[in-house]
Amino acid sequence: MLKHQQQTAQLKQRFTELLCEKLNLTEVQAPLMVRKNSGLQDNLSGYEKAVSVFVRAQQQEYEIVHSLAKWKRSALAHYECSVGEGIVAQMRAIRADEEQLSERHSVLVEQWDWEQVILPSDRTLETLKATVAKIYSGLRQLYMEFNPEHQTHLAEEVVFIHSEQLRQMYPQLTPKQREAEFTKLHKAVFIIGIGGELADGTVHDNRAPDYDDWSTATETEYAGLNGDLLVWHSAINDALELSSMGVRVDAAALQHQVYVRSCESILQQAWHQQLLQSELPECIGGGIGQSRVAMWVLNLAHIKSTQAPEILSGKKTDSASLVSVA
Repeated sequence: MLKHQQQTAQLKQRFTELLCEKLNLTEVQAPLMVRKNSGLQDNLSGYEKAVSVFVRAQQQEYEIVHSLAKWKRSALAHYECSVGEGIVAQMRAIRADEEQLSERHSVLVEQWDWEQVILPSDRTLETLKATVAKIYSGLRQLYMEFNPEHQTHLAEEVVFIHSEQLRQMYPQLTPKQREAEFTKLHKAVFIIGIGGELADGTVHDNRAPDYDDWSTATETEYAGLNGDLLVWHSAINDALELSSMGVRVDAAALQHQVYVRSCESILQQAWHQQLLQSELPECIGGGIGQSRVAMWVLNLAHIKSTQAPEILSGKKTDSASLVSVA
């Protein structure tokens, strides 16, 4: 419906304002492509192949971004952001290796991609939780402004749990089933330590080794300074991931995580060398899926309602070819 398109546009503008207010961010322009082998491309789970574009004028190969985690860290240095300051970009990406399209998955990604400078001493679980709480307060305010009649569905605050604790709670379930059970109970949850090995030798979900820190020891018995924010979405009767975020790797965490994943060769790329040589700031950051947020706030059962429809020969279709995923 056209109404959903109008509401989505308004919602995107409003949450940009809220996010900037909550985290002291300034909106900047996002790149569509990054130079291949620069180290700026985000490798997500490690298997996704980027869409490649050859730029004739420069005789260079570029890749359409998957997300902007590493680019944003370089941008913080470029813009000379101080501690406590940060940036947010309206990111559009293509993930052509998405294995399955569904009511929440597609090849086109649109995110609020944000990053904030922190002190080395702020690389803590406390910083992570405080930042998540601020983001959720903004999302909650957005929901209340656009969907006031369903405020009773909202959690007052986020419940935090480590991925190992979640595994122990539901040992017979898959990670996605665990997410659903716990989120249905608490409505808004943040699962910590995604990417790190669990006690049974598995991982809750894969994460690249060179942006989120999923291995550093914390004040608890569990490691990891990153995770996913999920909410319960009654329209699909399931948990809906809205954001993946975390404290970013420092030099020690980077070296450890690439060793764990047996990909030490990436350390020779320009971006990774900058980090190892302390030329990039310590930071925290993440991406927040725009269409998933719209889907949640507007109580929609499919994110195609928030995106451009697939139109063939001027005819309407029941599906969308390119819709957004967090």
